[in-house]
Amino acid sequence: MAARGFLFCCVLLAFSFSLVLSRSSPLSSQASVLDVSLSNQKTLDVLSFEPQTIRNYDLEQQGVESASGFTLQLHSRASVHKPTHKDYRALTYARLERDSARVRSLQTRLDLAITGIANSDLIPQETVLESEALEVPVISGTSQGSGEYFSRVGIGRPPSQVYMVLDTGSDVNWLQCAPCADCYQQADPIFEPASSSSYSPLTCDTHQCKSLDVSECRNDTCLYEVSYGDGSYTVGDLVTETVTFGDSASVNNIAIGCGHNNEGLFVGAAGLIGLGGGSLSFPSQINATSYSYCLVDRDSDSASTLEFNSATPPNAVTAPLLRNHKLDTFYYVDLTGLSVAGNLLSIPPSSFRLDDNGEGGVIVDSGTAVTRLRTEAYNSLRDAFVQGTKNLPSTNGVALFDTCYDLSSKKSVEVPTVSFHFSNGKELPLPAKNYLIPVDSAGTYCFAFAPTSSSLSIIGNVQQQGTRVSYDLANSLIGFTPNKC
Repeated sequence: MAARGFLFCCVLLAFSFSLVLSRSSPLSSQASVLDVSLSNQKTLDVLSFEPQTIRNYDLEQQGVESASGFTLQLHSRASVHKPTHKDYRALTYARLERDSARVRSLQTRLDLAITGIANSDLIPQETVLESEALEVPVISGTSQGSGEYFSRVGIGRPPSQVYMVLDTGSDVNWLQCAPCADCYQQADPIFEPASSSSYSPLTCDTHQCKSLDVSECRNDTCLYEVSYGDGSYTVGDLVTETVTFGDSASVNNIAIGCGHNNEGLFVGAAGLIGLGGGSLSFPSQINATSYSYCLVDRDSDSASTLEFNSATPPNAVTAPLLRNHKLDTFYYVDLTGLSVAGNLLSIPPSSFRLDDNGEGGVIVDSGTAVTRLRTEAYNSLRDAFVQGTKNLPSTNGVALFDTCYDLSSKKSVEVPTVSFHFSNGKELPLPAKNYLIPVDSAGTYCFAFAPTSSSLSIIGNVQQQGTRVSYDLANSLIGFTPNKC
């Protein structure tokens, strides 16, 4: 009898212990804990970043070459350029305004591809002025201008070190070049083609020139134009150049746009490295079999890495990577469902499906901040989350966020876990900080998803932060590895 009593006590203790774990684990399928105090402090710290602090990274950003590939550092925009906004709420509004422009741009690009129209030639050409594996650091870029994350690379020979926006939603690599007919402000000197021995213009009959959506031939020199749908554009000469990672690794003959007319929201960065799936993207040009990045917190001055030809971590949550035959730039993930607190929501699979016409589907994008879901899917997700947070004081919506809370009196809160579910049966639970985010320094937090009337859904970088996202191009898989920065 005593033995039975002892056994019962052991079972009861084990059950109690497992219950405690399920309630407190940060990545439990039922509940996640948000550290409100820490998040509040970050909203204050981000406004006091000093650019010199970030510049010190330059000494550490050597390109690392290993048997598996190259690595570059990644940095957040806030770490490269000190925000000039009066408070965190103003910074939030600026970020969300840029984010909306980004989403419009992606949708415009897709619409043009589906209808069979190339990127529209919005800029008069008379404005054009004649004239194995890799890894790098990544920096976040959300405080000024467009582009969320940056890496520092060398262009030319000898290399001119510049910050470049990293963009999974673009293919064409480009940077601002002298002489400038129109150039926006950037952190580094404008690139001087005459100072590089490896600078070589491409002729009009090259396959790189023929791969452009919009091009023109002038004196047998290939002219390019890229318009981003939000009014941003770059126009200039398509050339080949040497791209250098730190002092140790370089790649020759990379097709890159030398932009003499540039306009838009790229303040700070010298240009853009396209990580999309098209033939002119950087991964395609170096024949990368894979690449991965881990995005640091947008309010952090720390750095992470962008890696080429590195293996997907063995503990990654993998999902099928799909391609759109109408547009090869975007990376689609085969998302089939969402759950809240471990309960799968009743959302029709058609809400996430990429159809034969190239419409619908879910892309993973480094440049979009807030995840966009089709309205019916968003409403189901929001309603379930609200149902599970009845104990939290609600407050008015902010900008595109319609579900917000007043956590000013809280040090931490427990909220239902939001998870993505994929067609192969695997599940990716998100940490609370990736979907309940501060919008000011007074304790207002909002549910960081938004509805879209478009058929295209987007998994944004807020939901990706702190997770290594791996693109296994050879095996058509996307991997998500939490806490792998």
